[in-house]
Amino acid sequence: MNADNTLCLNPGTLWLDDTFLSQPEANDYFEVLLNEIDWQQGSIILFGKTRVIPRLQAFMADPGLRYSYSGKTLSTNTWHPKVQELANRIEQYTGTRFNAVLLNLYRDGNDSMGWHSDDEPELGDDPHIASLSLGTARTFMLRRKKRSKGERSLQLDLNHGALLYMGSGVQQHWQHSLPKASHCPRARINLTFRQIITGSDKSDYN
Repeated sequence: MNADNTLCLNPGTLWLDDTFLSQPEANDYFEVLLNEIDWQQGSIILFGKTRVIPRLQAFMADPGLRYSYSGKTLSTNTWHPKVQELANRIEQYTGTRFNAVLLNLYRDGNDSMGWHSDDEPELGDDPHIASLSLGTARTFMLRRKKRSKGERSLQLDLNHGALLYMGSGVQQHWQHSLPKASHCPRARINLTFRQIITGSDKSDYN
């Protein structure tokens, strides 16, 4: 990773490569995943109520792994060859090992992701997340969990082919979201690669 792309938070570190994939590569991955992934619209439990997720999802991981959040447990699907190809490239590029990926399809600007942190217990004490964006650009928001009154959220435009790496401290101290964008008529696919920790992995998951 190039240090010039590092964005220092307080505390925590983000790293953004806006051209991780070339435009032809990003176009190819986008079309394949859009048409070949078995996209599903699930539901989660939020504030004690079951709500339909405002986007489509898919989950892939190594055999036997599961991931749970907001009362929803995702079972393992076999890695799509193109997703496995991306995982291998991102692992080599970041030096971080991943064994699972959550894919989100935002069909247009009406689909969104609310404020949250990827800090579930099965992701370990200091999760590192690699987030790849494909399709139309959307604004990614960050806010400190313990923020002062009037403190403004941070904004990043995540473009077609961009890779955002959320490193040490980010999930513990920050929340992120992808708000609605009424001006956006086109689709975006986001892949968040992560390491699900099992008993023997807890000391060396990065």
